[in-house]
Amino acid sequence: MGEQFTRKLAADLPDKALGLIDTVVDTINDRVVRPVILVARGIVFGILIATFLVVAAVGTAIMTLRILDVYAFPTAIWASYLVLAGIFSLIGLILWAKRGATTTE
Repeated sequence: MGEQFTRKLAADLPDKALGLIDTVVDTINDRVVRPVILVARGIVFGILIATFLVVAAVGTAIMTLRILDVYAFPTAIWASYLVLAGIFSLIGLILWAKRGATTTE
């Protein structure tokens, strides 16, 4: 009877070891790897979105300047620059007025 128990224990030992290793790997994956992957994805997507927004803003400014230069003020480029500067200044003033109050201690 003791020999039969020893054989069964020896047969179950690899399955138990494999189950323990699988549990440890799953725990490490859930607690460490997944949060790191989520943070990395957030950083990469944030950089991509910021890059696209900068490119879109520069393209829009160039397009607006060209349209003003060709159609609104064909003989005075300075007027196109003045209008564009006024638009950017107005946007800056609006954003400045909406900023949060800073606390100094």
